[in-house]
Amino acid sequence: MRRLVVILALLFVVVAATAEERTVAIREVTVLGHRPMKEIGVQQTKLDSVTLKENVALSLADVLSFNSSIFVKSYGRATLSTVSFRGTSPSHTQVSWNGMKINNPMLGMTDFSMIPSYFIDDASLLAGTSSVNESGGGLGGAVKLSTRPAENRGFGLQFIQGVGSFKTFDEFLRLTYGSERWQVSTRAVYMCSANDYKYRNHDKKENIYDEEMNIVGQYFPIERNRSGAYRDLHILQEVYYNTLRGDRFSLNAWYIGSNRELAMLTTDYGEGTDFDNRQREQTLRAVLGWDHLRSNWRTGVKAGYIYSWMAYDYKRDPGNGIMTSMTRSRSNINTLYLQGDGEYHLSDKWLFTANIAAYQHFVLSRDKNIILQQGGTGIVGYDKARVELSGVVSAKYRPIERFGVALTLREEMFGNEFTPLIPALFLDGVLSKRGSVILKASVSRNYRFPTLNDRYFLPGGNPDLRPESGFTYDAELSFKVGKAERYSLSGSAAWFESYIDDWIQWLPTTKGFFSPRNVKRVHSYGVNLKANLTVDITKDWKLALDGTFAWTPSINIGEKISAGDQSVGKQLPYVPRLTSNVVGRLSYRSWAFLYKWCYYSTRYTMSSNDISLSGTLPPYFMSNISLEKSFDFRWADLSLKGTINNLFNEEYLSVLARPMPGINFELFLSIRPKW
Repeated sequence: MRRLVVILALLFVVVAATAEERTVAIREVTVLGHRPMKEIGVQQTKLDSVTLKENVALSLADVLSFNSSIFVKSYGRATLSTVSFRGTSPSHTQVSWNGMKINNPMLGMTDFSMIPSYFIDDASLLAGTSSVNESGGGLGGAVKLSTRPAENRGFGLQFIQGVGSFKTFDEFLRLTYGSERWQVSTRAVYMCSANDYKYRNHDKKENIYDEEMNIVGQYFPIERNRSGAYRDLHILQEVYYNTLRGDRFSLNAWYIGSNRELAMLTTDYGEGTDFDNRQREQTLRAVLGWDHLRSNWRTGVKAGYIYSWMAYDYKRDPGNGIMTSMTRSRSNINTLYLQGDGEYHLSDKWLFTANIAAYQHFVLSRDKNIILQQGGTGIVGYDKARVELSGVVSAKYRPIERFGVALTLREEMFGNEFTPLIPALFLDGVLSKRGSVILKASVSRNYRFPTLNDRYFLPGGNPDLRPESGFTYDAELSFKVGKAERYSLSGSAAWFESYIDDWIQWLPTTKGFFSPRNVKRVHSYGVNLKANLTVDITKDWKLALDGTFAWTPSINIGEKISAGDQSVGKQLPYVPRLTSNVVGRLSYRSWAFLYKWCYYSTRYTMSSNDISLSGTLPPYFMSNISLEKSFDFRWADLSLKGTINNLFNEEYLSVLARPMPGINFELFLSIRPKW
């Protein structure tokens, strides 16, 4: 490992010394545009391609941590990572890929650590009411992901080799072919690591003894992350065909093969060889699309399929030297997807859109638990199918250039149950053309149905659960100023407030297992601030700064469920009140330096907001830096990049008893031949 790092470092020096550096002047281009009618009143954060493709090792969870106000809850490096929009739970965030919803129908959430950022070309974060335009059930918001054609001619190739701390290796390959009508792309990512980083274990104490075996002191031991290795393979095949007569066809197929060990907790004793805690997954997602475009209307049809096989095995040595299976869980998910949509511009002032989508889920879940004390086995699970229908229509009206209004109506069906009508109203207006000061406001009602596990998991599922429902209010003020070839400054301040009724929570029962109940009423509110600054310092020096800040109280205002319930009036667990991040990029010709910083305030681990040692996770900040050098040869474009993560070796936890790595390093070599 050290030898490979040294070789890459020497290669960086040699290439830097021998490369021919050239500066090419690009003619100035002026871009004029107007606000799309489809985005009237919509509050969203768009992640550009530079952000998404910063390096091959990043998952979408890593990107969101440093480039949005969303809280990312991670169980460790290369383990489950979920997001919390505006103080809600992970299942309140709807995620779509090329129009198809990819939330797990069993759990209702999405693991963002399983989404390589290099596989995403466009990403939009839709907060609160804005999510109703894309999907129902997004009580917190929605994440919209998509790919797009490479738009190149002839054959293309890119290969990136990454090597990092903890015996980490990352490889990325992309092959493309483009012509006037066809665009074909194949992407592959392979990531593996021993993941055996060191950390200080604050959940254990070691005694210091004197010569007479008296305790004279204590310290927190340094331990290694045990049993945390992983191997992930992702393959994405894309085919696009344009008839050049207004018809476009697309095929996107994404395969995931993952084998991850689940690292031992900080409270676990024993050796890593005494346990085998492993999660495996094989998933295929495929979407076939057709779009028919005319001057003032468009229609499209999509069909898709998702297959997921998930396995969880927990084995341990009870003391006889033989690994014994304690838990063996298997889940098979098959989902069929069909969608039709259209839009019609009646005039420059009116836009009408409609969309209907259908999902058919088939889920088989089986858990086999070995009960040593009784010498027997127990098999639990369920075999269920559920259809989901979602239809939406909207009318958008802009009577004058400076004002627009939009009304969206959505209806959804889960199984044989319908939601009440889901309305959303949007307004936006230009308060001042000088500075592009725009005010947006929206209000909506939304519903989220219980997941299949909530209803049918054995033991504990509750078929009588009611859908969660909520009202959301949003307002945003934004501006943009600048001077050509000098600087650009933009920013926004948003206020939001939502009330969610019948919040579902899994609670212990007298029978010894957990069961979900509609127990909470949650009031979530707060402020989001965003700012962006780009400066052309000189002809060669460029500076870009992006920052966000969020204040998000998320309070349980429901009734007590028992005399000892201390959760009423308290912040929800694992929801920080304060989050912030800053990304700075300084470039000089073919050099680029990147600094990323994020901060999360104290998070409570219990609904009572207990402030004991195990009841809170202390606030932490994170700093990452990278330096990249690009080279332009006649035969290829080459770049070398070095990254330092957790620059100040911060000791932190995102989830209780799940240690995170200290300072670590990565090196990347990218090559793009010129045919």
